[in-house]
Amino acid sequence: MIIAAVIPLLLERGAAATSREIAEAAGIAEGTIFRAFGDKETLIAAAVDRYLDPVALRTSLRSIDPDLSLDDKLRAIFGLLKERFSGVIRMMSAMNRQGPPPNRDTRMDFAIIIAELLEPHRDELRVEPEQVAQFARLIAFAAAIPVFGESLPFDTDEIVDFFKHGVKNQSATRNKD
Repeated sequence: MIIAAVIPLLLERGAAATSREIAEAAGIAEGTIFRAFGDKETLIAAAVDRYLDPVALRTSLRSIDPDLSLDDKLRAIFGLLKERFSGVIRMMSAMNRQGPPPNRDTRMDFAIIIAELLEPHRDELRVEPEQVAQFARLIAFAAAIPVFGESLPFDTDEIVDFFKHGVKNQSATRNKD
C-alpha cells in the first residue's frame, strides 16, 4: 500500500519527495515509513523497483483479447508499449537515473507474449511474429522519448498505420505493376 501510494509522488517530485510528503500520500504516520522500510531511500528504491518491474506490462499484454483483429491487437500492443516506455522514462528522469533500467532476466518475455498473440495472423504478416514484437518495441520506445514523441506527437492509430503500411505509397506500387 505504501509503495503504491508513493509511486505517483516519485513521478512528480523524484527523490526530492520528503518522508512527510510520502506519509501524507500513503495516508500513514511518518514513523510508519521508518518502521516498515528503515529509511526513505529504501522505500524509494522499493517503489522504483516495483514501477520498473515488467510484470504489469506482461499481464496487460496477456489480457489482450486473442479474438481481436490484427489491427486491434496492434493498437492494443502499441498503446501498452508506449505507455510502459513513457512511464519508465518519466520515472528514470524523476529519479535522475541515467542509462537503461536495471537488467531483468525476463525483459524479453513481452516478445514471446506478443508473438503468441500475433501467431494466428501469421499469414497477414511480412515478418515473423517475434520480429513484429521487436519492431513494435523499437517504434514504441522512440515514440515515448520526449524529444521525439513530443516534438511531433503521433497517436497510437498513426503509429499502427505507419507500422502496417510503412512509407511507401501503395497506390504508386499498384500503378507500376
